Amino acid sequence: MLHQITIDDLHEMVDALTTALDAKNSYMCGHSERVAMLSLLLANTMGLSPAEQTRIHIGAHLHDIGKIGIPDVILNKQGKLTDDEFNIIRQHPAIGDNIVGKLKLFHSVADIVRHHHERFDGKGYPDGLRGHDISLGARIVAVADAFDAMTSARAYRTAFTLSQAIAEAQRCQGTQFDPDIVAILVDLSTKNKLISSGGGEIRSLVATA
Repeated sequence: MLHQITIDDLHEMVDALTTALDAKNSYMCGHSERVAMLSLLLANTMGLSPAEQTRIHIGAHLHDIGKIGIPDVILNKQGKLTDDEFNIIRQHPAIGDNIVGKLKLFHSVADIVRHHHERFDGKGYPDGLRGHDISLGARIVAVADAFDAMTSARAYRTAFTLSQAIAEAQRCQGTQFDPDIVAILVDLSTKNKLISSGGGEIRSLVATA
């Protein structure tokens, strides 16, 4: 007889899925975990309920799961993507939504998986949502995702410093990002709650409460 699924069981399933994703791309290794950590810190600082914090944390872990369906030759390309390749990459939120939609346990995080690349000005993808039509969880993960991407090295650029990443987030508030969430990110940085630390070729983001 199957036992009742606990939150620990849920996290084990999430870890298994994200480990499979990390195995596809060296630059992705640890990304989902760091995005989940920062998303949880943002949600906690905003005073969201424990249940909503948990939902956002799990959704952040799974936000890029659709990249499992993207060809390795594109994910692992050493250099900038062509327009055609980028259009293929842009399919990953919808692919991820389809994946989590197969499991009832993950239905509650489908909005985060599908909409973490929507923009506050409506110019994002896949659905072109804008402002508060984008769920709060997806808006939080969008900031955390971009911030970790900026503070991680890529084949075509070095990692941003913490101050550079904060400045870029501020530049994009109201267009790419929810300005209220960027303000919280800036406040956390001012209070030294965000630490950009080197680690091999990849610069990691570590969020500490």
